[in-house]
Amino acid sequence: MTPKGEKTPGDEALEGRITGALVGAAVGDALGGPVEGYSPDQITERHGGRVHGIVGPWHGDDWRTARPLAPYHKGDGHVTDDTLMTHALVRVYGTVRDHLDAYAVADHLVPDLMTTPRWIPELEAEALPLQRIFLAEKWLVARLHYGHVDPREAGTGNLVNCGAAMYMAPVGLVNAANPAGAYAEALDVAGAHQSSYGREAAGVFAAAVAAACAPGATPESVVRACLELAKDGTRAAIEAVCEVAGHYTDFESALVPLREAVAPYDTVGPDYRSPSLGARRPSRLHAIEELPVALGMLLVARGDYRHAVLGAVNYGRDCDSIATMAGALAGALGSPVPEEWAKTVAEASRLDLWEPARTLTEVAQEVFRRDVERRRAHEEAFARLGGAGCAD
Repeated sequence: MTPKGEKTPGDEALEGRITGALVGAAVGDALGGPVEGYSPDQITERHGGRVHGIVGPWHGDDWRTARPLAPYHKGDGHVTDDTLMTHALVRVYGTVRDHLDAYAVADHLVPDLMTTPRWIPELEAEALPLQRIFLAEKWLVARLHYGHVDPREAGTGNLVNCGAAMYMAPVGLVNAANPAGAYAEALDVAGAHQSSYGREAAGVFAAAVAAACAPGATPESVVRACLELAKDGTRAAIEAVCEVAGHYTDFESALVPLREAVAPYDTVGPDYRSPSLGARRPSRLHAIEELPVALGMLLVARGDYRHAVLGAVNYGRDCDSIATMAGALAGALGSPVPEEWAKTVAEASRLDLWEPARTLTEVAQEVFRRDVERRRAHEEAFARLGGAGCAD
């Protein structure tokens, strides 16, 4: 037995993976925020070349009034709602200290969003998280708190996007090295928020993070884990994008090919800010754009954090969420997050980026011990039924 309060080498390895994933996701989010919604060419024109680190708001000092972003201060190292939701889900784990389901979202996540003021970096003010999150996330409050909808079905009718997937990294981390378990848990949790391929993406992203935590994991093994679990258009999109990504080692040359590969599965269309009438509707043939591209950038970068995140950022479109996912995956694989980026984002956002990782590491250890106890109890009960002979 390890004395209470002391860490084993395995504890430190787990904590490192969890810290890398959560800090990596937040930093990717902050880097992608100021160029979200634009094309690679627009980003190059605005910044005089590709983005190579933290940049200021697209509209400079006019960020408070310039449309369509006002009144959010996107840039200068500020995280967006991707990180706010991720940290909120970590707090739910810290309260429940066990696996989560859709009812945990209703009982804990929704009250957190609507009752506890927190510092919102993009507003440069303390406010309820509900006042910052996007409409697809406000849906949680409308359906669960005001509509009293069954949490397992509350995601039905919401626009289908990456809203649930973008904050599912904690589910993968609690299920570290168990992609199938992460996938199942995330599908349950995301049922309160999304349906169709939006819910599927949440499950697959959680599985990807869990796979990235496995000893000896590589970008290729992460993709294989995703393809073993993903269904319908999500699986097809990941397969198509990752097949193309395998031909590139530099994000600059991969930007256009990755977009071309995912385009047949993306319902938003070429103009990100003016999606078609058929956009974001349930379908078995389509997929969100963000997850396949994040996996593609992970392959292009060979798992390197800086390369993967900068590729995601310069891809444009919903690049804060793409960089959040790519950053979580590269960080979980063990690629170091640049210290100067992490320090700047933490200071600019007024957030302790490391505290959620400490909390989630403790929870992951507790949940694993409970899982072992539950499995052993099942094994004993099954053996008493005469089932033990099946394994002999």
